[in-house]
Amino acid sequence: MRLLTPPRGMKSSGKTSGDACKLVMLGSAGVGKSALVVRYLTKRFIWEYDPTLEYAYRHQTQVDEELANLEILDTAGLDDSPCYESHLKWGDGFMIVYSVNDRRSFDEVKVIKRTLDEIRKSRNVSCVIVGNKSDLDHDRRVTTAEGEGLAAEHACAFFETSACDGGAEIQEAFHELYREVRRRKILENKSRRRSSAAQVKNVLGKMFTKINSG
Repeated sequence: MRLLTPPRGMKSSGKTSGDACKLVMLGSAGVGKSALVVRYLTKRFIWEYDPTLEYAYRHQTQVDEELANLEILDTAGLDDSPCYESHLKWGDGFMIVYSVNDRRSFDEVKVIKRTLDEIRKSRNVSCVIVGNKSDLDHDRRVTTAEGEGLAAEHACAFFETSACDGGAEIQEAFHELYREVRRRKILENKSRRRSSAAQVKNVLGKMFTKINSG
């Protein structure tokens, strides 16, 4: 993996802090993961890039008037890579991409999500599903309704877009994934605080019981 090394002609953008939101791009090779990331970061479409390489980017942006520090890992789509499991453990949120003109890549989404759930030991993983290459509607193999149904099945937000055309859905997909990660972290922090408070209450209760019984 080339950490923070962009494709030719690009620079990694912005700075991140220790609380950066770590997003991972997943999906079969050739579905346009790199093109989506490049379009999001630069508003440009890059035709040529090496689909076998992995890149990571740092990016600072505004999401709902909140400063967001992002680290985006663009994987090569190789689930047999020695780094694949570590990528799934590293990320906070995951964008699973398929191509609307590639039925196999759509079927692969279920496999990726199942693997992700198994490795993370939880079905409560922050994900969005993106159907890319909607500009190739003449060669479509997956309907919008099927994409929506798959996302609903896995309780994920769904977006259909084209990295080539650069629709507004691309930015919204990244930002919605960030929001989902933030919401989940807030809920987890509240849960931990409630658990800690309950433990303290239990300890104090035992202490008072012991004192009273003595």
